[in-house]
Amino acid sequence: MSYTIAVSGKGGSGKTTLAALIIKALTEQHDEAVLVVDADPNSTLPMALGVRAEKSVSDIREDMMERRMDIPAGVPKERVLEYQLHSLVIETPKFDLLVMGRPEGPKCYCYTNHLLRSYLDKLSGDYPYVVIDNEAGMEHLSRRTTDNVDLLVLVAQPTVISLESARRLSKLVAELPVAVRRQILVLNMLRSETLPQTVAEKIEESGFQHFFSVPDDPEVQAAWEEGRPLINIASTSPAFIAASALVRELLPVKVT
Repeated sequence: MSYTIAVSGKGGSGKTTLAALIIKALTEQHDEAVLVVDADPNSTLPMALGVRAEKSVSDIREDMMERRMDIPAGVPKERVLEYQLHSLVIETPKFDLLVMGRPEGPKCYCYTNHLLRSYLDKLSGDYPYVVIDNEAGMEHLSRRTTDNVDLLVLVAQPTVISLESARRLSKLVAELPVAVRRQILVLNMLRSETLPQTVAEKIEESGFQHFFSVPDDPEVQAAWEEGRPLINIASTSPAFIAASALVRELLPVKVT
């Protein structure tokens, strides 16, 4: 059974950066392929991982809805869709990536989404870990991109406004048709080891039981500015060291 990690946070919180660093840490610590699902329509995770994604799941979904998909006579739609989706998976030695793409339009996607969930369930079962870079409002989880999340990582900057956004996302979890087993808060881009009093009070008020911190890291900023993949960032990067510690503490043993 796979262990699913979903990363979510307000735009600008560094959510995709943390997702990439978690993926790097997972592949190095556990030496097993990770399934990565980029469920953010503003897709920047492929760049962070050093790969190019030419098509997304939404392209396949729209092809099916608009009947642009060539389905041979006598061949079930499920088989054709599964083949098309499998062709989207970008395979690398350390991780495989599937990009979800744009959100749904105004039409009824119930049947297509059912097929997508079935395929994703089947695909996820082939990996010990699944990491989902989710959109800020967790819409893909609300549409049941997956049935279960073992660890929800809520990313926030160390500001009252960003923490309030994380608190609202945490409350939204109770309304999702998905079982979320554990939530943690990650304070990202921390510039000081000492939290401002207003931030510390907001964390306590919000009821987060566990939180981790990731320091502001010039190496991460430089990588984004220069278009270098974060998956190749140096092991001495302070942000990567913090992400590695998070993975080591929360996932101390291989999932079997």
